[in-house]
Amino acid sequence: MTYRILVTDGVDAEGVSVLAAEPALAVDEVPTLPSDELLARIGAYDALVVRSATRVSSGLLRAAPRLAVVGRAGVGVDNIDVGLATELGIAVINAPAGNTTAVAELFFGSVLSLLRHIPRADQSLREGRWEKSAFLGSELKGRALGVVGLGRIGGEIAVRAHAFGMTVVGYDPYVGDPRLHALRVRRAATLDDLLGEATVLTIHTPPTDETQAMIGAREIARLAPGSIVVNLSRGGMVDELALADGLRRGHLAGAVLDVYSKEPLSADHPLLSMPNVVLTPHIGASTVEAQRSVSVEVCQAVRDALLSGELSRSINAASVVNGSWADVRPALLLTRQLAAVGRALLASRGARAIDRIDVSSGDALAGAGEALLASAALGVLAPVVANERLNLISARALSTARGIALSVTAGEALGEAGIESAAENRGATYGVAVRLTSGRHEMTVAGVAHPEAAPRITRIGAFHVDVQPRETLLILTNRDVPGVIGHVGMALGSAGVNIAEYHQARLAQGGEALAAVAVDGSVEDSLRHGLLALPDVLSATVIPLPIE
Repeated sequence: MTYRILVTDGVDAEGVSVLAAEPALAVDEVPTLPSDELLARIGAYDALVVRSATRVSSGLLRAAPRLAVVGRAGVGVDNIDVGLATELGIAVINAPAGNTTAVAELFFGSVLSLLRHIPRADQSLREGRWEKSAFLGSELKGRALGVVGLGRIGGEIAVRAHAFGMTVVGYDPYVGDPRLHALRVRRAATLDDLLGEATVLTIHTPPTDETQAMIGAREIARLAPGSIVVNLSRGGMVDELALADGLRRGHLAGAVLDVYSKEPLSADHPLLSMPNVVLTPHIGASTVEAQRSVSVEVCQAVRDALLSGELSRSINAASVVNGSWADVRPALLLTRQLAAVGRALLASRGARAIDRIDVSSGDALAGAGEALLASAALGVLAPVVANERLNLISARALSTARGIALSVTAGEALGEAGIESAAENRGATYGVAVRLTSGRHEMTVAGVAHPEAAPRITRIGAFHVDVQPRETLLILTNRDVPGVIGHVGMALGSAGVNIAEYHQARLAQGGEALAAVAVDGSVEDSLRHGLLALPDVLSATVIPLPIE
């Protein structure tokens, strides 16, 4: 199969070459197109790679029935309708690491320019004046750098700040102590605490409702007199009118901005007339090296998503998977299989629509919890939803739209799912349990997907089993009497169905038993009826399983 990719907006050639090197990828590279022309072309493509000039709108996404991936050669995805892309099952991939060095270096370059009056000194000299005494500056050494957001860029700035002799305090409730220790950053418990200590404040957080205008008049007032405010992150994080007022009153010594609430800046913007600011036109990632890096990063991710289903770098795949995608991927497939088994068994008992999906996982899979939940939703919906774009990305949104409640926990309820302690089972930390609820009916199916061993289903309802999922799983219930296994085996053999594994489980001698039979190929409905006709067989459910 050949995938077609449209690349536009002048994405660096080194990244494009990553795509062009693959025989299964056909790449069309075009300049930025007018929206109507792009709309007319997009239906023929499986992937689109852009920078910031192209707006990937809802209309464009709906006009692209083949589109599976949108790649943004940069960090921000403001020009992409990520919500609709998720609903449609389209992976959105950006390049979060590619511009880290460029932005960190711009931070120090622009702050030093402000403190040493470099832009004004340069202009003065070019105009024929020698005003050495007019440009008395100050140093970074000894200042307290307050970093809001200690992700890649915030962390990189913190590391470099130590070389200038600065002390560093950080506020980020989503970052653990080990990272702060590694960065040599002292944690501020609250934003107010950080504002009370910092004399240089820099913001590096994602744009959310929580972070919009997070530095306003109140926060600026809490900074010590003579402080500096820097925003190289996203426009709107800092209230620009409040910032201008703080500068005008002399409370702030200066400010550095590369991003703005509205771009480009209007000619009457109050910051343009102030001498104690350094303003740049959103050039944080504008280095040759950064553009090359983000291009290669996003094109590699687009390639892997198309050719191998690797979605760990998709920002709208159910979650960012902590750890190796290769380690987690077996668990994602097993979770989908467990959900498919549970749904089929509930349906065989007369249950209708699934009301709730609960997923529990071992500690090793804690970082993939949301992705596991999406996989379970995919296993539930796949047999009943006619949607070509039902996948790991869209499954949660489609489940929610159907009124299915979703829940995920890590490290809980695995013992009752048939997965005992890690001391008894090395795969316990890679265990997954899926509980489905439909009205009064409930079914739990559990298993283990250790990355170094074949996945196993370990519990079906109340029964403890041990079977590796294959193309088809046959679930039988029967009376616990002699001869049943032999009769079932003969019936399957006579029909030419090869048994891969047969696991019989019971709760008590002479009671009801359950058989989990993994077979190669399919089981026809006529054979299922033949099994039901056998003595002491109570039920027979045939479950085709996804195997990739």
